[in-house]
Amino acid sequence: MNIEGNTVTVEKSQEELFNFFSDLNNFEQIMPENTTKFEVDGDSFLFSLPGMPEIRLVLKEKTPFSNITLGAASSKLSFTLAADIAKIEENKSEVSLTFDGDFNAMMAMMVKKPLTKFVDTLTENIAKL
Repeated sequence: MNIEGNTVTVEKSQEELFNFFSDLNNFEQIMPENTTKFEVDGDSFLFSLPGMPEIRLVLKEKTPFSNITLGAASSKLSFTLAADIAKIEENKSEVSLTFDGDFNAMMAMMVKKPLTKFVDTLTENIAKL
């Protein structure tokens, strides 16, 4: 299952955005308002939304200034959330989020709508940075 977020323009340099996403504590600023739990532990963070189980995301990959990829800590659910950052001007960049999950058909049907809303909310909040 693949969910592409909207591409948003942010009034920050590519390097600033990369550094922002590299500090996992900053993800709390872009999480949905109804996040009930957010805890950073080294290269991972745990969060919880109402009606959903707690999810731990681990920093999987970093390509300086252009990509940060987070992945599921649990092998039960295999997915990644990638932020691609492209330079437009010196202090202006584009960010797009991509969620890629390996779910069975039943699970995909159940999680597609809330995950799409989650990716959309993250994208909207990134645009406000």
